[in-house]
Amino acid sequence: MNLGVFNRVNYNIKDTEGGGMYSEWASLTSLVQHGNEESQSVLAKFPMSAGKDVAVAVVKQLASNLGLTQAAEPSPLTTDKEVMWCMEVICFGMSLPLSEHDTIRDCVSVYCEWLSALLPVPKVCVPKPVCEDPNLYARKMITHFHNLFIPRKGEVWPFPYLDISADTINRQAVLCHRVLRTLQHLAHQSSRLDRHTWEALLLFLLAINDTLLSPPTIKDDVGDQLCERVLSVLFEVWLLACVRCFPSPPLWKTLRETCMNWRHRVALVEQWNRVNILLTARLLEFMYGPSFPEIKIPEEDAQLIPANASRDCIAQSWFRFLHCLGNPVNLCRPSVVSQTQKFLQFAIISETVVDPSQHPCLSALPLIFLKAIKGIAGLVDAFLGIAQPFLWEEGSCGTGSRDKKEGASSHPPSATHSPTPPPQRRLAKSFSVAPSAVTKGMPKASLIGLTSSRASTVQTPSTPNSGPSSASSLPSVLSLGSDTRNPLAPGRPKCNSILHLFGEWLFEAANIGCEGAFQNRSAATRLDGNSSKRPSSVLVDNRKGSFSQPASLADESEPPLPPGGGKYEAGRAEALGALCRIFCAKKTGEEILPVYLARFYLSLQQGLRVPENRECGESLASILLNSSDLFRLDLDGVQVLLPYVTDALEVVLPDKDLKLKSLSVSKTELRRASIHLLLSMLALPLHFQNLLIKELSNTNPERGHVTFAQLKPRLMNLLINALQVESDSQNAQMLLGGLMLSVQDSASAEEVEQVTQPDVGPGSDTTSNLLSSDSAHALFVRATYLVCHRLISSWKTDLNVSLAALELLVGLARTHIRETDALECKRAVKWLCDYIMHQCGRPPPAHSKDLHSAIVAAFQCAGVWLVAHPYLLQDKESLTNVLEVVELGISGTKSQGKPGEPVKMKDEKELKPASMRVRDAAEALLTIILEQVGYFPSPCGPESLSSLLDEVSLVKHCNSWPGGELSQEAAIEHFRYFVIENSTVLALLEEPLGNDQDPQPTVTVLIRGPFGRHAWTMQLRHLPRHKSGTKYHTPNPGRPVPMADVGVRHEVRQRYFPDSVDRIPQCKIDRSIPTLDSLSAEEPGLQQLQHLIERQSTLEQSSAEQKQKQEAEQGFCQQQECMPPTPCQEYQTARLFLSHFGFLSLDSANGNVESPTTPITALNPSIPGFCQDLEALDSMSSRTCDTVHVFYVRAGQKTPEEILANVLSPDTVHPHFLEFLLSLGWPVNVYRHPGWTGHLTTSWKICQPQSTDEVHHSKHGGCLYDGQTNVLYWADASSEVAFVVPTRHSDAGSSVPSFDSSGSFSGDPALSGHGWYERSISESNPRSQRSLDKPRTLSLDLDKQPSPGEGSRRRTGATRNLPTHSNTKVLVVWIESFEDHLNFPLSELLSTTYTGLESSRPQERETFIIFLQSLASGLLRVHLQGPVGRTSLATPLVDGMVVSRRVLGSLVRQTALNMCRRRRLDNDSYQPPHVRRRLKVQEMVQKYRCEMTQPELLTYLFTSPPS
Repeated sequence: MNLGVFNRVNYNIKDTEGGGMYSEWASLTSLVQHGNEESQSVLAKFPMSAGKDVAVAVVKQLASNLGLTQAAEPSPLTTDKEVMWCMEVICFGMSLPLSEHDTIRDCVSVYCEWLSALLPVPKVCVPKPVCEDPNLYARKMITHFHNLFIPRKGEVWPFPYLDISADTINRQAVLCHRVLRTLQHLAHQSSRLDRHTWEALLLFLLAINDTLLSPPTIKDDVGDQLCERVLSVLFEVWLLACVRCFPSPPLWKTLRETCMNWRHRVALVEQWNRVNILLTARLLEFMYGPSFPEIKIPEEDAQLIPANASRDCIAQSWFRFLHCLGNPVNLCRPSVVSQTQKFLQFAIISETVVDPSQHPCLSALPLIFLKAIKGIAGLVDAFLGIAQPFLWEEGSCGTGSRDKKEGASSHPPSATHSPTPPPQRRLAKSFSVAPSAVTKGMPKASLIGLTSSRASTVQTPSTPNSGPSSASSLPSVLSLGSDTRNPLAPGRPKCNSILHLFGEWLFEAANIGCEGAFQNRSAATRLDGNSSKRPSSVLVDNRKGSFSQPASLADESEPPLPPGGGKYEAGRAEALGALCRIFCAKKTGEEILPVYLARFYLSLQQGLRVPENRECGESLASILLNSSDLFRLDLDGVQVLLPYVTDALEVVLPDKDLKLKSLSVSKTELRRASIHLLLSMLALPLHFQNLLIKELSNTNPERGHVTFAQLKPRLMNLLINALQVESDSQNAQMLLGGLMLSVQDSASAEEVEQVTQPDVGPGSDTTSNLLSSDSAHALFVRATYLVCHRLISSWKTDLNVSLAALELLVGLARTHIRETDALECKRAVKWLCDYIMHQCGRPPPAHSKDLHSAIVAAFQCAGVWLVAHPYLLQDKESLTNVLEVVELGISGTKSQGKPGEPVKMKDEKELKPASMRVRDAAEALLTIILEQVGYFPSPCGPESLSSLLDEVSLVKHCNSWPGGELSQEAAIEHFRYFVIENSTVLALLEEPLGNDQDPQPTVTVLIRGPFGRHAWTMQLRHLPRHKSGTKYHTPNPGRPVPMADVGVRHEVRQRYFPDSVDRIPQCKIDRSIPTLDSLSAEEPGLQQLQHLIERQSTLEQSSAEQKQKQEAEQGFCQQQECMPPTPCQEYQTARLFLSHFGFLSLDSANGNVESPTTPITALNPSIPGFCQDLEALDSMSSRTCDTVHVFYVRAGQKTPEEILANVLSPDTVHPHFLEFLLSLGWPVNVYRHPGWTGHLTTSWKICQPQSTDEVHHSKHGGCLYDGQTNVLYWADASSEVAFVVPTRHSDAGSSVPSFDSSGSFSGDPALSGHGWYERSISESNPRSQRSLDKPRTLSLDLDKQPSPGEGSRRRTGATRNLPTHSNTKVLVVWIESFEDHLNFPLSELLSTTYTGLESSRPQERETFIIFLQSLASGLLRVHLQGPVGRTSLATPLVDGMVVSRRVLGSLVRQTALNMCRRRRLDNDSYQPPHVRRRLKVQEMVQKYRCEMTQPELLTYLFTSPPS
């Protein structure tokens, strides 16, 4: 016997947990533990055999009247004396050995029937005295029931079980279940219970629970069998008593004290959790109203609390139940849990157990501790409004049941037992009276979840969801990434309020096992807590467990746990996760008490410690999973955690084979949460630079002082290494966005500071030096190499990651780095070409929409690289690579195949591109190479790729223009119109321009092709300009001096042949050629020629005679002066131009025999509608155009009027807002701007303002760029975007199109006729309406358009309606308070975002919103909101990213452009701008072509041009 333990049996242990609200009240614990005298029968004074005989005889007779085997009869007992005597017998009968099961069963049956006296309709067999005073007799019967639950002699110890079979114990359990069910039903249905009966009932339930549960757990004994049931009935009846007869303080104190004796039972914590969540659901309902997220509780459990329960009753019950277990953290202290009489008694008589804390059943404490902390964490989540389902009891899943059994018993897991009572008779639900089947392995596991709002009807799931393993797992909410995390409730309480309730327990639980780290500071902490000058309601050091010092630190008698918590680390991790969720729920502007922040940071410091084996423990994982928002919330002093968080991230992110201690934590979600933390830290080093990070404690002196700048190399390496090993698609995209942020931020910082961080040593391009440097150049090289390598190797099959990688490469190409590595750029373009070739060369089954989307994006990326680095095309290898992939994209094969294969010429190849989209993208790249590379932007700026000259402006420069106004229709009459190759319209003006006095053959050509409008002026010259002299035609030189010597005129007879021919004799062959005279009569042409000769001879003879006559009369002959002819001013230059450029050929009628159409087609501009279609063609930009609308929301604003009025004054916007606007693009005047202006009516033309008085805003908050007179604009060679800041004025002045009930466009027909909103053929043409009902043609020859009657093959996924994703709505919203993004009035503000391109009413769910919140540090937090789709996650901005001001505008612009590009790629019906222009030209050919043969065409060209 352990005498030391024996001496402690009667020692009055100071109840350290018995204080609080019940300290002034007496306890009834002794009454509960030692029993009531009324539960003892007088028959117990006699020998057992005598008492048994009496009980068997009497009870059998009483049971015969109950109606169990025959009809019920009235009871023969008519007086109180008779009833009392029988009850003494029944009382003794319930204490009989279990071998007398039948007698015990009859005793139970008699009492269960008699208790119906408390029901509205008592049964017939109830004695009359019982019916007259039911409460008195009910109290006695309830007291007598206690004998049934007492374990029989020897059943408490394990060794006597040999003579008592399990079946016997099961029989006792069945009877106990019946009694509990009867009392449970009585409490629910009876309205006659008085206060004394309620108290007797509650004391009875406390007594039987204490009797069965206070001893140490023995597997399969009655206590183990009934544990769950007796606890459920106790808590349910107690809940009912709270509503109908609120228990007195002594009862509450007794409940608290007895519950502490049962803390080694798993079921106690499970029931405690369920009651807490039930009460919390009702509490939140009246505290925060119906808009607060509702806790979803199964219907049978929701009925446990009567609907008529008052608010005060709910609040009082909630708080008292919450504290009925005392301090839940003591569950991790076996020495505290085992300080009960039963444990001490067991230790006295046990041979193996030396100390009560060594009892085997206490091995379940880690699981119990975990469940308790998980329950508290669930309550925290409920107050935060996290709409996430929780599974309090993991017994419903296989792993949870196994872990529960292993933790709750010292027996091996293989030891199983049959459920008692049988499944068909056992109650299924803890709080339900209706019977249903359930096994012991599935106890009362009801799914309790939180729904989004009470307004929505949520169906209760029929089956509970399986959760993670309970023994060493984190709750399911911990495995959710921020992209799938449910939002916090907007009306949630403040963090301080939640911490007042749960902070003491959570902080103490979070620091178990960390006592050694605080020993050196405990005194200082206590002193600091007492002398704190800051107001705090939690500095209560007058009792143990104060907030200024954990109770675990003050209790020096408790042996410290192993570092990290040991077996209790799962519970500690749960507490850390709950704390992280509380602090990350901080609202904008909310203040948290400094004492809470200090304890939180200390807890995180200990939890983020990295073990020597580099294993990610549960605490570390829990912190990372729940603290994604840690650095986004303006928490005071949170930067002190940066070094510790960086250490933790270096364990998780760079390791491909991460070692996780908990198998239930998803590596992908853990990495995602870690990436969110990393993205919120990337901007800090360059923002704070050399500021010192304060050391949180002196526990790690070797760390030294660290500055923010010193963390940058670590963060950059962490980012690169994480991207190198990342396998999840979404995680990789987030890392790519972070990489783009880092490169641009570094480049911008170096450009602003004019200081480039030098690479180490002379060989700065070596790999080792690049890895050790964090300069913009080094990051550029590393990023380019890594992304290109992974794009080809492992990302090529993932569309989203490929798009993100290509978006990163686009951003890198545009990033201005002074030390750009030409070789690296060349390598990047080579990798892009290899990527395109590899993707195009994949087998046919692999070709899909996603594959072709990636190829199209790669072509676009290559174009950006070439425009940004035009010197690449000067390299022969780069030029060859690019042109080869262009050829591959257009034709499907390369002329130069594998080595050794013959070269395929262009005319020998069959055009089989991978798809039409790929061919279109390749054509666009080819055009960029030929027209834009090295020439963009043009001297006129990037606003327009097309010439601004049109027919009107050209005609006004002609010499023949008389002046005055000139309409488009009148100007067109001066031009000839031709279409070449069915894709390019030529407008030929044959009049010389007025500013050219050189009378050379001149032609002015307006070329309207797929890639824009261009103006050429050409002259036909026989000599180059530098050889023609300054004057092309010399003046008249005058007459020469006459010569006196006149020559002799010889009369000579002209002959056709020499005289000798007459002397040659003729032969027969000479006569074979007929003479001219002999043919004159037969050939009419010869007669006409003879007539002309005679006429000419007559004229010459007449002239000679006139000359002779004049000489005779006057004596001399007047000579006429020779004058040069007037230079020709009119030429048929259209014919010359077409002939010289090869569009006219006399060798072949068509010029291309195989072509089904002529290479040149004349158009008739006089047909009505030609001018309108020409204007529509000019309104089709050759670049993609997008519009971004920018709003400013002040804190608390919810109405559109308030939001639109903010930008009217600089005083109502943040000082950095205007700086941000100007970083998006450059200001342009909409009337003088030739590009996209944000609205169709003013775009792609230079027009006159409606009013000449142009308003200049000297002071504004952004309203200047509302689209009325000015907008912000940005463009490159392939896209243009306008940034508009809507105001109330612009909203009132803009014409909002109308839409019918179906949402289709029914606005201004002129607007729709000029709009080019992603159409294949203009909507204004009724004849071409068929194109709206069919997808884009799959023909490789775009000239082949199906006739109206022909069927066209439909593309998979193509829709019959107009594309809905083309005109993507992108909004940028600057918010002062982050919570305002929940109340942003999007539907009302969409009316201010019309651009004229809409074909249907804009939908809220299709709108992208980029929220920007300015933090107190000067950085900005990003929140993205938009439609959920396969390709919606555009980069470089990522939800939750924290960025600096210097790169904010660039990143927002890139993200907006990428959002629009991705929607276009995902749209089956989308056609690139050059394809739309080409189809428009084909439409004009069909409508306005002149049906001419080749001779008629030539004749038309030889006629005079129109005047």
